[in-house]
Amino acid sequence: METGWRKVIDEIGPLKVVLIQKREAGLEGFVVIDNVACGPAIGGIRMAPDITVAEVARLARAMTFKNAAAGLPHGGGKAGIVGDPAMDKAAKERLIRAFGRAIRELVDYIPGPDMGTDEVCMAYLHDEIGRAVGLPPVIGGIPLDTIGATGFGLAICAEVAQDYAGIALRGARVAVQGFGAVGRHAARFLTERGAILAAAADSGGAVANAAGLDLAALLTFKAGGKSVREFPGGTPLPADDLVAVDCDIWIPAARPDVLDKQNVKSMRAKLILQGANIPATAEAEEMLHARGVLSVPDFIANAGGVICAAVEYHGGSQAQAFAVIEEKIRANTRTVLETARDQKVLPRTAAIDLARARVMEAAAYRRG
Repeated sequence: METGWRKVIDEIGPLKVVLIQKREAGLEGFVVIDNVACGPAIGGIRMAPDITVAEVARLARAMTFKNAAAGLPHGGGKAGIVGDPAMDKAAKERLIRAFGRAIRELVDYIPGPDMGTDEVCMAYLHDEIGRAVGLPPVIGGIPLDTIGATGFGLAICAEVAQDYAGIALRGARVAVQGFGAVGRHAARFLTERGAILAAAADSGGAVANAAGLDLAALLTFKAGGKSVREFPGGTPLPADDLVAVDCDIWIPAARPDVLDKQNVKSMRAKLILQGANIPATAEAEEMLHARGVLSVPDFIANAGGVICAAVEYHGGSQAQAFAVIEEKIRANTRTVLETARDQKVLPRTAAIDLARARVMEAAAYRRG
């Protein structure tokens, strides 16, 4: 049995690590409820063929910190399902429903969408167990991926961070690694603020254009099921070469640990907005900081999605969700970056200290 998740055990959590296997349904999955001091845990379900308990545990801790830093009445959790998210629609529905039935009694975990799952999957879960966030509007949800809640939060983060990174958002060249639910909306909201999309990548490769990619045309092209690498409006590149693209803002919006101590040597951006969870290794963040590259931690920069989910869970509207996202991300980004600057520490250190203090304060109000 995999034991890598044990590396994250400390006074905060994890509270529960649940391994799920339903052979008759072809289901293998995991749930990690990291901490519930602030309230029931909210966290997405990630589906991938190579998902592991260790990855889910790290993501659950990121959710604990994300929810606490955002001042939400929720703890952190995460789930993983081993499987190909592009599987047949009927097979995926059976798998998601089987997973829902398996987690019925884990009432302190509220699932939401993540890589490989979407609002349709959440509708299946809600039908099975009566709890999920990121639901379709027709059943009272706010489809956070459809409206681009996380991408909107990244744009707000950029508005604050530009002053600390020494760049101007208007005219800034942006590279997006992971042109999916998060990345494409981040590009949309940033270009609305005057930035230029200089490069984008997905699992099939990358495309770059120093003069700027036509975002509307790229979105239409991508919607047709093709890789951005094939887009005729730029120069095709291997996906791994995106890290070396000449740009001002670099957004990792895909899998964990895409930035490591080797490839960050080629990084040319001045500001990194972590659109994905745990997208950089600790060594990579330290190296970037030493070079004066500002990297805003994941659970500060990309909290828009879970903020939206919490607003939905408590009966709020889409308009309220956008207002709360802007308020919380603007305030938290400024607090973290000011602390990092004044105390001369990594932004992640400042962010963890902020979130940990809030978790421990909430825990003090609970009976031991």
